[in-house]
Amino acid sequence: MDQEMQLLSYSTTPHQYGAGREQFESPSLDLQLSISVGPSAGEYRSRVEALKWEAAEQIRLAAMEKAYAEHMMELTRREMEAAQSEFLRARSLWERATEEVHRAENMREKAASCMEITCLSCTHKFRPCLD
Repeated sequence: MDQEMQLLSYSTTPHQYGAGREQFESPSLDLQLSISVGPSAGEYRSRVEALKWEAAEQIRLAAMEKAYAEHMMELTRREMEAAQSEFLRARSLWERATEEVHRAENMREKAASCMEITCLSCTHKFRPCLD
């Protein structure tokens, strides 16, 4: 709290002390003290209104930041779902490709064991049984 003391005026006036005595001039102080204990009611209301406005502004900014964060979390969730779906599709393709490679290897092994045999006298072709 502010405490102010103000000396408003200082004057010199002649004072007479008693009858028949010499006149003495002594300084006479006219003091008026003003003590301010705190802000006036208007200043107080003004400060309260400023604090309320600042608090409301901070709440508004926090709400905007929260909405932005929620939006970004939703976008991230969607991207993760899309990535998981794409990963599952890629895994499925890889598994099918692996199966096709195994089938092709099996066919090559069988083809290597199969030989075409031809009878020279009748030109008849014999084929071994493919199991």
